[in-house]
Amino acid sequence: MTFGQVLLVAVLAVPALGAVAVAAIPRDRAARLVGTAAAALTLLAAVPLVFGGRGWVAWSADAPAVRPWHQLDLQWVPGLELRFHLGVDGISWPLVVLTALLTLLCCAYTMWRVPGGGSGRALVALLLVVEVGILGTFLALDLVLFFLFFEVVLLPMYAIIAGWGGTDRRRAARKFALYTLFGSVLLLVGVYVVVAAAGTADVVALTGGAGMSRGTQLAAFTLLAVAFAVKSPLWPLHSWLPDAHTQAPTVGSVVLAGVLLKMGTYGLIRVAVGVAPEGARWAAPALGVLAVAAILVGSLVCLAQSDVKRLIAYSSVGHMGFVLLGVATLTTTGIQAALIGNVAHGVITGLLFFLAGAVKDRTGTGALAELSGLRETAPRLAGLLAFAAIASLGLPGLAGFWGEAFAVIAAVQVGGPLWTTLGVLAAVGGALTAAYFLRLLRQVTHNRPSPAVGQVGPGLAGAELTAWVPLVLLALAIGLAPALVLGVAEAPVDALIGVVLP
Repeated sequence: MTFGQVLLVAVLAVPALGAVAVAAIPRDRAARLVGTAAAALTLLAAVPLVFGGRGWVAWSADAPAVRPWHQLDLQWVPGLELRFHLGVDGISWPLVVLTALLTLLCCAYTMWRVPGGGSGRALVALLLVVEVGILGTFLALDLVLFFLFFEVVLLPMYAIIAGWGGTDRRRAARKFALYTLFGSVLLLVGVYVVVAAAGTADVVALTGGAGMSRGTQLAAFTLLAVAFAVKSPLWPLHSWLPDAHTQAPTVGSVVLAGVLLKMGTYGLIRVAVGVAPEGARWAAPALGVLAVAAILVGSLVCLAQSDVKRLIAYSSVGHMGFVLLGVATLTTTGIQAALIGNVAHGVITGLLFFLAGAVKDRTGTGALAELSGLRETAPRLAGLLAFAAIASLGLPGLAGFWGEAFAVIAAVQVGGPLWTTLGVLAAVGGALTAAYFLRLLRQVTHNRPSPAVGQVGPGLAGAELTAWVPLVLLALAIGLAPALVLGVAEAPVDALIGVVLP
């Protein structure tokens, strides 16, 4: 095996073995420490995947659209011609690193604070299992393997919400599970349609349609797109998200918003668009309309929210709308916007949920009406919240700017009355995003301290800073140097667009 193949195996094996070890260790704190170490080793294995062969090939009748940097292709179920096929390239690598980083920060956070409802070691073990499922989804290059990893996430995420969440956690967990199962059924049917028509489950071989008829591609894209829309979630299939975020513990919300939602948008780009390009071209106008509806509806609902976590949750609907708009344009600029928007949303929203959890832990409430004057009692916490909010609203120089700006530019560049209108409306949605985040800051940080905020001290725990500072630095780094994401993705995106628009 090459060094790259060893790293691919390690990225999945280390958190899996870590979860088993954490479950087997009887002492709670020691188990959490082992889980955190496993998450750290996973990140150390994920980062070097960027190095190695980067032999890109343009699409042609006898060549795939993208040749991964590293891949491992082994027989899995020979009788069914299924293979254990893993690979990584510039489209998936940033999400792999983001997943490993956020899981490490969440596991490290549990060393300081374990939410009520269960043991800390069980929570860490579940976080590592979720990490295996998410990483496997980003690395799988076999459709059946992709589906299995996609489903691994469901039960442990359900258990995290139901076991360590808020007062209405069980209803929120059931809603999350039912919506996800609905999407899973559609995904399974879509995978079956593709594999039955093409005779292979290999994603690399399937990229470009693999000779499937137009009708098959339309049916496959519809099934796959709706399945991924549920996971993302994209409007109007988003209603499970606010409840899940509001009731989930802080670390659950961070993982849910930071990387679990990206499974849907990644699948839309890699699988739905790549495997069924004719279906993508056919559905592009409808996707664009739905994307702008998500941006506007998400922003307007945020303006009416009275709870911090629900406001941040609904903001994800709008941000994922910008990602979908970029994908719907089927242009290099649009796909790049979707990719950097994915990463920026994971970094910034992960930080926002960490901070919202800190505010709620200190005050005992997340109601906006009961929060005011935070800058008077806890100026450092208020400053970090302000930084995360202005990063999320798309201030130039911070990570949130590039995805939204490029998505609007891509829509306008496509041209025509429809896409120009969608670009203008998306820009209006960006202004509404600024409005609801500024409303949040005015309510929480300004004015005289409320009784709940008046009891908050100015100090920040070392564990909190350890979890938050890497996300602050990443938001700055991506905002100032977007090539950190766009540079590695440029060649595979060009090749993918060469397939979609031959």
